Amino acid sequence: MRKPKESIYKRYQPAMAPAEQEEGIGYWFIFRGSELLVHENGEQPALPVTSGPEPYGLQPVRSLYLGSIEQASCYTAELDTDAEAPSGMTFLPLFALYDQIDEDLFHLAGRGLQMLAWDATHQFCGRCGTPLDHAGHERSKVCPNCGLSHYPRLAPAVITLILKDDQLLLARAGHFKNNMYGLIAGFVEPGETLEDCVQRETMEEIGIKIGNIRYFDSQPWPFPHSLMVGFIADYESGEIQVDGEEIVHADWFGLDNLPNIPPRISIARKMIDWYIEQHS
Repeated sequence: MRKPKESIYKRYQPAMAPAEQEEGIGYWFIFRGSELLVHENGEQPALPVTSGPEPYGLQPVRSLYLGSIEQASCYTAELDTDAEAPSGMTFLPLFALYDQIDEDLFHLAGRGLQMLAWDATHQFCGRCGTPLDHAGHERSKVCPNCGLSHYPRLAPAVITLILKDDQLLLARAGHFKNNMYGLIAGFVEPGETLEDCVQRETMEEIGIKIGNIRYFDSQPWPFPHSLMVGFIADYESGEIQVDGEEIVHADWFGLDNLPNIPPRISIARKMIDWYIEQHS
């Protein structure tokens, strides 16, 4: 459907621990909640390149190694929620840093945020309650008592651009701000294919049938641990019906009357922009 983005793995090498020659200064993704610590360098924020949070007078709650990007080590760290930014630095929401820092570094920051959340919520075995150990050879934890392995949590979700003639369907969720409209989306259920999920979510949220479902693209969404999988589908039958709670309004829109749409960071916006480019 669109030219694929160049893989991050052309620059980035994941690893569990740094090689001896990599130890020392590197990129540090230092979080206070979901806010990332950056230098305030004029117009563009900059990531800390340092040996850790300690030189800034900060004590991490936890820290993890992520790998290296172009031979530069990458780490992530979590601070207490009351931590204060050092002079010349500030905490900014990760969401707000899209297009403000290198795209691959932005996605690595998202990976770091997800890994910190996983580490914080997987300290004990869910089967027997024993404290977990890091596996070492892979990104997982293992219970030394019962042997159960625990992997980082991912919640796959589908998001769908639905087309009808020269219009696209946009919906306003109850939690959307600024009268924003987006695409139909929802989490995949156990035993369900991605395509089945597209059809189910569409029927549940707006009451119409769709077909000709085709893959568009995917996007990691670390808020806190989703993977968005984008599809395009064609309208087949039915009238729009919303529940008034999860979806408060939905309608067909032409390019000449688009409402307020999601920000450019989101795959929803990328899909809408693709449609606009194809029909302009």
